[in-house]
Amino acid sequence: MTERTDPMTHSTETADGAGQLAAAWAALVATARRTADTGLVVGTSGNVSVRVGELILITPSGVPYDRLGADDTVAVDLDGRQVAGTLRPTSELPLHLAVYRSTTARAVVHTHALHATAVSTLVDELPPVHYMTAELGGPVRVAPYALYGTEELAAHMLDALRDRTACLLRNHGAVTYGATLDQAYDRTAQLEWMSRLWLTARSVPGLTPSLLGPADLAAARQQLKGYGQG
Repeated sequence: MTERTDPMTHSTETADGAGQLAAAWAALVATARRTADTGLVVGTSGNVSVRVGELILITPSGVPYDRLGADDTVAVDLDGRQVAGTLRPTSELPLHLAVYRSTTARAVVHTHALHATAVSTLVDELPPVHYMTAELGGPVRVAPYALYGTEELAAHMLDALRDRTACLLRNHGAVTYGATLDQAYDRTAQLEWMSRLWLTARSVPGLTPSLLGPADLAAARQQLKGYGQG
């Protein structure tokens, strides 16, 4: 017996899939533009991605975010093979793929935010100057320097991300991930704010910023579980 496929059902499923990808791409572009509008990136620095099923939608290399449109969708599979679009994916594709392969991430934001990058040149870990450190899993580690776009950088980043949702990249920038694009963006913005806070506090001559201990962060982490409207 020959198995028959209902062309109407197949067409509907294809249309639904295309619609889902189009909506995800629009959200990705909006998030990328938001990083630029809020000063987290300058020019074409930084990159954003979101996972849809087994596909990764990701910003292209060297294209200003305000020029991206619906027809510029770039998608790769989890092996990095490009399956949609003609623009080349960002050079930091190995970094994004490493996060998706090793964590529960559904979205990743990478920026060259000023204060976060400044902190990455000074310490091996951003000190816990605020209870929102708990939202990122604990004190944010700094991954050792490696050339951008390399597997070496991706490996250093994964080590720094152990039990964390954010890390800094030495002399480079910041990486955060989340269950949604909004969450990944918010974590990036929070990390930049905490970096600025620490830099500001430590710049006061003769004074040293007070820091939170493990018990303080554990209590904050528990409290944050009930934050907001659920």
